[in-house]
Amino acid sequence: MEKSLAVAHAEDLPIEPNEKLAINEVAVQAKQGAEAEHNLSPLKALRLYPKAIFWCLIVSACVIMEGYDTNLLSNFYAYPEFAKKYGHFNEATNNYQLSAPWQAGLGNASNVGSFFGTLLNGYLVLRFGHVRVILGSLAAMSAFVFIVFFAPNTKVLLVGELLCGLPWGIFATTAPAYASEVLPMTLRVYLTSWTNMCFIIGQLISAGIFAGLVNNTTEWSYRIPFAVQWVWPVILFPIIWFAPDTPWHLVRQGRHEEAKESLRKLRSNPSEEELQESLNLIIYTNNLEEQLSVGTSYWDCFKGFELRRTEIACMVFAGQVLSGINFAYNSTYFFQQVGLTTTQTYHLGVGGNGMALFGTIVSWVLIMPYFGRRTTYVIGMGTMSAILIIIGGLNARTNDNHVGMAQAVLTLVWTFVFQLSAGQLGWALPAELGSTRLRQKTVCLARNAYAVTGIVAGVLQPYFMNPTQWNLKGYTGFVWGGTAFITFVWAYFRLPESKDRTYEELDILFARNVPARKFASYKIDAFQNDALP
Repeated sequence: MEKSLAVAHAEDLPIEPNEKLAINEVAVQAKQGAEAEHNLSPLKALRLYPKAIFWCLIVSACVIMEGYDTNLLSNFYAYPEFAKKYGHFNEATNNYQLSAPWQAGLGNASNVGSFFGTLLNGYLVLRFGHVRVILGSLAAMSAFVFIVFFAPNTKVLLVGELLCGLPWGIFATTAPAYASEVLPMTLRVYLTSWTNMCFIIGQLISAGIFAGLVNNTTEWSYRIPFAVQWVWPVILFPIIWFAPDTPWHLVRQGRHEEAKESLRKLRSNPSEEELQESLNLIIYTNNLEEQLSVGTSYWDCFKGFELRRTEIACMVFAGQVLSGINFAYNSTYFFQQVGLTTTQTYHLGVGGNGMALFGTIVSWVLIMPYFGRRTTYVIGMGTMSAILIIIGGLNARTNDNHVGMAQAVLTLVWTFVFQLSAGQLGWALPAELGSTRLRQKTVCLARNAYAVTGIVAGVLQPYFMNPTQWNLKGYTGFVWGGTAFITFVWAYFRLPESKDRTYEELDILFARNVPARKFASYKIDAFQNDALP
């Protein structure tokens, strides 16, 4: 009788000498673990995995710092005291302005640092694990904040932002990868996208601080926002010290008993049988990917069917920028350029962050449980493209005093749609779609695709908006509306559905080169002898 794929793979599994189970039982338990994943409802998962959820929330909280700081500089450009300290008086606008080159340089310094920090993280996590890498990054972050806090000029400020970007790149790529490796399938999209919520929380905190300090006429109006960044490491470092590393990482290192203990720490009163099933599923999936010739280096991300997974992860993340985020999200500088007052500008900034938070909650409650990732992303990208084009069209009505406010309101609507779709899934999908052996590196490459795209957008956006440069104002919506439409077309043809798919199923779907539009309906049993192509 022909052996099943499960048994064939199990014979190659690196079982410990003291393992009591027979090889075929290991394979059977791996299949039982996969079935348990499919049968687990979100509410039941909440009861079974409270510890894992807690650790995901804490690890992801590191990203609050990046969300907080990315909101700082873009809003500081319209901040009177900051512009007076680091800018020059502009006779054309009758106020202080940073030049477009310095806006571009400062705005992209942290992105450049994040780019290299992200690449470094792919190596560090493989060797040291997620927890130790995060702890080291928190310590480095505390030191680098001193530079931006005491920066006497734009050059020192740029260096400080560049160095701060290194740990931010690590935080942003570790958080979703960690969540995807400690949670069951039914919860992973919520906690991988929770990283995005942490960005929003950071942005909301910064917007609130800005609104409170905008009328402060001393240097502390911009020093206090920088100093707040010291709060997060003090709180998070001693907590994360006790966090368990992921069982997937430990299995890849061949430390199976430690992986089992990690699973125990992540669950609420698990039985030995449940732990063994989950452990064997992880071992089985890792072994399956080895048989599919999936390595662990960055170069392996561009080999065979992994190239398709890397393309999708990178495009989904870069789609956040291509959807118009530099223009329409937290666009206080745009509000100022279309004639709104400083008070209106910063109140709308707070409203925009509140809208982002509301959109995220709506996405979790009404979108993610009922709609596929592909459907949500495609419709969201198409809607954002339409909104941006409308903003550009409104700019033609130059004699209408209400146009500026109408455009500002539309950016809030854009923000809501962004958080329903690309804002959430840009974080979740790279962590889901990469193979387990290359997950961290796939997330890192996707994040760097976002960073590179963001650098280009960050260089161009000040020129689009600055009154001393191209001064496009609302016409900028046509530019980003066009890039959003291109991303919409790409997603329709290339983005597959990953909802309700376990990792070993996704491995085989990609190995078989199943078309993106058939992922949701394609029937597969990853444990059958004909599962491999």
